[in-house]
Parts: sequence; structure tokens; C-alpha cells
Amino acid sequence: MAIHSSQNRVHLLRLPKPSHLSALPRFRVTLVRENRAVPPSAPLTTSATAAAILRPLFAGLDREQFLVCGLDAKHRIIGVNIVAIGSLSMAIVHPREVFKPLILMNAAAWICAHNHPSGDVAPSQEDRVLTSRLKQGADLLGIRLLDHLILTDEHCYSFADQGWPDA
Repeated sequence: MAIHSSQNRVHLLRLPKPSHLSALPRFRVTLVRENRAVPPSAPLTTSATAAAILRPLFAGLDREQFLVCGLDAKHRIIGVNIVAIGSLSMAIVHPREVFKPLILMNAAAWICAHNHPSGDVAPSQEDRVLTSRLKQGADLLGIRLLDHLILTDEHCYSFADQGWPDA
């Protein structure tokens, strides 16, 4: 109802009531567990430990994949989510897609990792820029980014071990 006045008279105007409030789109946000695997109970304390646990997820891949590993407050693994699957030399990763599963997991901290099918673990300029952006976003959300790992079958590059994000 709205009040309209003209020439010292007050008129009440009836505004239409919203029809079918239940017709508005409604969403339920859920996290779906894909398997019954039990995560390791020991906390991740080093990049080498994280690499050993995450490396098998990249075994035999012929293209880049980027994943996030959500951790609880004691840095134990909650779960892993593949964020992007790319080509031989790149995967397009957007922060929105990175943080969505971490928020749903109620992660207190996280590690991200991707593979380099070429076998060279040296980070590209794009890897460095992405790491910096993700660290800033994580700080804003209060979900601590512990490391960004670049993995090959035999080697690992850890941004945290190299003094990141400009390592």
C-alpha cells in the first residue's frame, strides 16, 4: 500500500501483491561425496607429504588438471575437488570455482595442486599470477592457503617452500 497526496488530500493506492512467492527459484547447496574413501588422519605438515598424497591423483594424465584439497583446522584432509581440466599445457582456473568446494567443505585451510604433463615443474608466469590471486582471495575469505604444488611423476615444486608468491 502506498500513500499518494495531491491538493491536501491523501489517497491510498493498493499495490499489487506479489503472486506466487513459492514460484521464485530456490536452491539448496550441498556437497556430494563421490566415494567412500577414508582420508588420512595424519595432518599435512610438509609439502613432501602433501605431494606424496596428491601425486597419485595425477598419475597417467596427458593434460593439466587443477585440484584443491580442503583441510580442517588441524590440517587433516577433508576432501579433494578437481576444479579444472585443461590441455597439454594449461588449465583455466577461476577463483570462484576454486573457493566454492572449499566453502562447502567448511575448510579451514587448503592446498592446491596441478600437474605439468611436460615433466618440467618450473612454474609459468600464469602459475605465479594465479597463486597470488588465490592467496589474496583465501586471505579475504579466511581460508588459509598453505601451499600450491606443481607435480610431475617424479618432482614437485612448492610455492610455500620457495617463499611465495613470487618464488
